[in-house]
Amino acid sequence: MQFVRNLVSPFHISQPHLISLALFVLLCAATPGTVISQNPPTNEKQEGTVQTQMRNVTFRFSDTVAVEIKSLNGVLVPLGKNEFPNFDDKDSFNLRVSAAEIAMDSSDLANVLNSYVFARPHSPLTQLSLSVEKGHLRVKGKLHDKGDIPFETEGILIPTADGKIRLHSEKIKAMHLPVKGLMDLFGVDLGSLIKEGKVPGVEAHGDDLILDLEQILPPPHIEGKVVSVRMEGEKIVQIFGGSDAKRAKNIRAGNYMAFKNNRIRIGKLVMNDTDLILIDMDPKDPLDFFLDHYKEQLSAGYSKLMPDSGLRAYIRDYNKLHPAKASPGNDKTK
Repeated sequence: MQFVRNLVSPFHISQPHLISLALFVLLCAATPGTVISQNPPTNEKQEGTVQTQMRNVTFRFSDTVAVEIKSLNGVLVPLGKNEFPNFDDKDSFNLRVSAAEIAMDSSDLANVLNSYVFARPHSPLTQLSLSVEKGHLRVKGKLHDKGDIPFETEGILIPTADGKIRLHSEKIKAMHLPVKGLMDLFGVDLGSLIKEGKVPGVEAHGDDLILDLEQILPPPHIEGKVVSVRMEGEKIVQIFGGSDAKRAKNIRAGNYMAFKNNRIRIGKLVMNDTDLILIDMDPKDPLDFFLDHYKEQLSAGYSKLMPDSGLRAYIRDYNKLHPAKASPGNDKTK
């Protein structure tokens, strides 16, 4: 199995150790229900959050949406009937952030709005584009219900008291239309939907839009409180935290995603008392990680079993596996 290859060193290994290693490999290749325990099994049901730390990671939610995680401390939270996070089911867990710095390109936010928030057939808003100009976010698009009339609004992004992001509109334009405010621009139908919170992740307060990242981003959803927002070029940089935020020290150097405690499933491998670190094989640029293709990334790398049964997996960047798909326009590491 590629995921555990290179576990055997070139030095001599005694027969008992070879037998133990062979059993480990066989268990990894067993049926999905197989559990590899790092501690002796108990009768107590193990469930709960998995501690998570990430450093310098490009996390891809889809082919067109990614965020840049400079630093993150938090937990993976099992959802519904799931007893633990499962990498093969993005809806099995949320990423709950206690402290983080996460950047999102304005083009990615536009892709989210076009592909998820306003993606329903005959959406009144179409062809949305976003750009950052002098610290302001400019939104352009077309009002489909009004004959595809182009519109434009410009404003600043500020955090709300409950940790969401407010787009405070300062300028609103619509060709050939007198516009008194943002809701007047959108019209009765869409305006009512937004005011009533029926557009996922978008609410309206006066002429301001409130964006909830937990709802507008695809799964696995990010839970957390945004405490500040700033613009860097075309990037929207969000700082997550709060009075109870715990900024843990880096557990190692380089680019990585670390998972510890409780249980987690990756393919056919289920770890008890999880101790797993996914490490960038090329530390010169961010770890480009795509959950939809994590097995390919693992298969292109190698793994090491530590003396305390922790697993260190050195993985290849997604954009180096599929350079055609991760084209310069979509390559979030540049």
